[in-house]
Order: sequence, then structure tokens, then C-alpha cells
Amino acid sequence: MGADVSICVVTNIGVSFVSSRRNWFIISVMPRRAGRAHVVRVKKTHVDKQGSERVYESVLLRRTYRDGPRVRNETVANLSMLPEAAIAALEATLKGHTLVPAGQEFTVLRALPHGHVAAVAAMARQLGLPALLGPAGRSRDLVLGLIISRVIHPASKLSTLSRWGDCTLGPDLQIAGACTDEVYAAMDWLVDRQDAIEKKLAAKHLAPEVNPSRMALFDLTSSWVTGRCCELAARGYSRDRKKGLAQIEYGILTDPEGRPVAVRVLPGDTADPVAFTGIIEVIRTVFELDRLVLVGDRGMITSARIDALKELNDTGTDFGWITALRAPAIAKLAADDAPLQMSLFDTHDLAEITHPDYPAERLIACRNPALAAERTRKRDELLAATDHDLAAIAERVARGTLTGAGRIGEAVGRVINKHKVGKHFRRTIADTSFTYERDHAAIAAEAALDGIYVLRTSVAATDLDAAGVVESYKNLARVERDFRSIKTDDLDLRPIHHRLSDRVKAHVLICLLACYLTWHLRKAWAPLTFTDENPPARDNPVKPAQRSPAAQAKASCHQAPDGTPLRSFRALLNHLATLTRNRIRYHDTNIEIDTLTQPTPEQRRAFDLINATIPLTIA
Repeated sequence: MGADVSICVVTNIGVSFVSSRRNWFIISVMPRRAGRAHVVRVKKTHVDKQGSERVYESVLLRRTYRDGPRVRNETVANLSMLPEAAIAALEATLKGHTLVPAGQEFTVLRALPHGHVAAVAAMARQLGLPALLGPAGRSRDLVLGLIISRVIHPASKLSTLSRWGDCTLGPDLQIAGACTDEVYAAMDWLVDRQDAIEKKLAAKHLAPEVNPSRMALFDLTSSWVTGRCCELAARGYSRDRKKGLAQIEYGILTDPEGRPVAVRVLPGDTADPVAFTGIIEVIRTVFELDRLVLVGDRGMITSARIDALKELNDTGTDFGWITALRAPAIAKLAADDAPLQMSLFDTHDLAEITHPDYPAERLIACRNPALAAERTRKRDELLAATDHDLAAIAERVARGTLTGAGRIGEAVGRVINKHKVGKHFRRTIADTSFTYERDHAAIAAEAALDGIYVLRTSVAATDLDAAGVVESYKNLARVERDFRSIKTDDLDLRPIHHRLSDRVKAHVLICLLACYLTWHLRKAWAPLTFTDENPPARDNPVKPAQRSPAAQAKASCHQAPDGTPLRSFRALLNHLATLTRNRIRYHDTNIEIDTLTQPTPEQRRAFDLINATIPLTIA
């Protein structure tokens, strides 16, 4: 025979076993006496002359019967030569199980991605996000679905609605059949609750009990808008480098760790100082906080804004600030008889100075050698590029192909606007001539201040030393990280497709709350991703931050020390999505049940890290 065939027949009078292997047969028939048959596995150990130990296993079919008061066992057949699958089938049959051909006992009606939804929903409930949004109801379920969807698969509202039925989020929250009108009504409901939501977040993360440093970070960014009818759209300075497109602006307030607390949406042509004035009013009147230190960049907290804060503090509040000086103010401090001299940095990279123009304030001067080298490199490249383009214009003028002071000025202006170093060139333009030369004195004066920046603060030295001021200002990088998460890395906020102001505000608020979720998930899942779990403390706050050796090892090996494969945050969510919930229907019955696929070790670990079990439903 060309194949092995094994047949086992179980009857009420005994067990007959027939094994066919190639050209021979073995038939063993159980005696016709009554009794209960079972499978026994017998292991024997043998040590050969070389001292090697071998283990042999015999699989026997035995019958148990009574002989008077005694219970005896009788070996009926040796099953050792059978395939393991056949032995398992016989053993299951003898135990009373009904065996049917594989694939005919039930049908998997549908499999829905579940793991990523369950993980994000579990973190949302741990953070109290549903209760934070408002009272239970249809609107809250829809908004919660929009927030979770923004984390697991950011897309437009119409695309999001179509996906709700393709994962367990829609069925579990009972929002799979929602229409666009319902979603827009839920967004309007959310906007009406924005102040209440952000007030709770501020109390949770900015109150003195949880924020003893009384510090908050604020920064402004922009995103472009599609269409021509958005009420908030305007042309302004584009942080997205989308020149010529209408945009909106939005400022994010965070705690010192960069955890988002509040957001305010503004017209696209709003200046940074105006946004800062607005957030101060929100902090004071909505959040009811009157003692806080605001950290913002030099374009945000200007001298005029500081004067306004001082006037406000005269009414009983206590708002402090940490910001930086602009280049002209630094140049003034570096004059011949001014306090900012290069000798301050002979032994240290930072020094605290004073100046009469900044009464009751502290000035911390810093010099970053790496930043100085980078600025020198960029300036040299821009000067060389400008030299090259101006030389081409001068050659055209000399050949007579470019004449007229107006036309020559236009050509020179295009070059100057392109490279932005026109202040370092002296230019003489006439109808038939054009000459230029570098202003070496201006270049040397600017180069002398390369890598130098000066911070100004109202915080007393007893509350925060000079190094602490520098670290607090550099924490603005955490807000920039939130912007990257909201715009590109995780949540894909841009571009804005909505037209009405409230819808735009609701869209940005949904992204902020999704960023709040993502912030906590990234922190919890750091052992499974490339996130630096324990970034080293900087002995010199002026120097650039460094990654820990453990994080560098993770990045190079793409696995944890225990061998666990590492993924990006988005890849981890995609891996969790492979944990599906399956709807099963058993044949010849009306029984339908839901069951989960077997989770991988990484999926189990992901839920363990957020202190959650893998639930069958998220409702």
C-alpha cells in the first residue's frame, strides 16, 4: 500500500484496532467481556553503556473490569505506532467526547479587530475620560468613539463613521449605525462642555497639590484649512510651511511633563502675544487659578505681555514667567560696558546676570557650543549661496542683459528674500551697474553671539536655581512633541475640513483629548516601544539632551533585553488589532457565541502594562 492507514472503531461491545503499514497488517481484538477502555502512556528510561539517558514512551489501550471485589486492568492493544493525532482522537472518544470532521462543527460568522480598541478604551476608563466628557448618553458615546478612533486610526469624520462597523468599537458602543448629523450634534455638545472638561483637567494636573512648581507650558501652532468658507481661516505665519494657504491657529496648555490640559483655537492671523493674553484669561477666570508660572518662547511672552502680567498681579494674582530675550536685546546686553561678556563662559556654560532694564527679574545667559557651530555652518552656507546668486546678477548687468535700477533691484530682492542674509551685504544699484560686498563687521558681530541665548524670569532664586530655569524653558520641547503627535505622528489633525467655528473647535478638542490618551499610552507602553523609559538627567542643562544607553540598545537591536520584539507606537496598535473577536455559530443549533483569538505574548504584555485584562467587550 502506498500510504499508512489507521482505523479505530469503538463499539458497545469492545474496541477493534486495525493498522495497515505498507504490506502487513496487525489486528488486535478486545475480548467480549464488559469493561471500560482507556489510553495509558507508559514512560521508561534507559541508560546505555556510554551513559546517555533515553526515554521511551509506550501508548497502550487498556480495559478496566471487576473480578469479584478486585478491579483489574488488561492491555488490549499497543498504540505506540499510531500517529499522535489518531491516538488523541481515540483518547477523546473513550472519554465521551463526540468527534466530528474538522471544520464541520461550527462556522466563524465574522472576525472583528478588537485588541487595539480594547486597549485604548481600557486606558480611557482608567483615566476617567467617559465621566470627564459628561453625563452618559448618546452624545457622550459618539464623542468617546471619535476620540478612540482618532487614536487607533485617524481619518476624516466620514471615513471614521464607515470604519466603526469594521471593528468592535461600533458594536460595543452601539454607534456603528450613526449618521453624520448625529456626529455633528455630538461635536456641538462637546464644544459646549469644553470649559468644564478643561477645568477638571487643570484641577487634576495644574493644581498646587499635584504641581508644586506651579508651572505650565504654553505654545502656539497652526494647521492649514481646506475650502474657502471656514470662519476661522486666515492667512498668517505658517508653522507647517504651507505658504499662501489659509490656516487656523491653536495654542496648547500643558503641565510641566507635557501632558495636554487645554487648547484654544484662534483665527489664522492671530499673533503669539494675543494668544498668550487669551490663555491667561482662561487660566484666571475658567480654571480659577491665580498662582502659576507660564513658560513660553520669546515670541510668545514679550515685554509688553510681561508688563500686562505685572499690572494683573497688582490686582492680587501671582503669575510668573520664564521666557527668552530676542536677538536685539541680547546684543544690547553684550555691548562693551554691558554685563554679558564672553569671559562669563570661560568655565561654565551659563551665568546669571542683572540689568536695569529688567528690574525684579533674573537673567540667565547660556552658551551652547553645539548650537554655535550649527549656526555658523548655516550662516556660511547662506552667505555662499547669496554670493553665488548676486554674482550671477552682477554678470548679467555687466553684459547689458539686465538694465534699469528697478529691474536690477527686483532681481536682487528675490535673492535677498530667498536666503534671508541681506543684512550682511552692502549693495549699490544703478541703471547700468550693480556692485556688492559682504559687511564683515556685521557678520563678525553676529558670529560673536552664536550659541548664546538669555532667559528672563520672575521666579525667585530660592524657588528655582539658574539650572532649573534653563531646564524649565527647554521643557517647551515637550509641547513641540505634543504638536508632532497631534499633527503627524499619531492623530493627523491636519488639514481642517470643517467650516463652522464650533466644528473646528470640536475637532481640535477631540484631537487634544486623543493626545491626552496617547500621552499616557506611550508612557505605559515604553517597554514595548522605542521610547526612552529612563532618560538620563543632564549634568549640564545647556547641553543637548541624550538618550540613555538602554534606549540606544533598543534602537539598534529592535528588541528588549529579554528578547521581546519592539515596535513603534503605531505598529504596536496595529499588532493589537490582530487580536480579533470572532462570532461563532455551532452547527445544528441556534447557539452563537463571541470568543477572542489567542493573544500573543506582546499583546498580553501590552494589557498588563496598563493594568487591564483583555476584555471580551469594551461596553
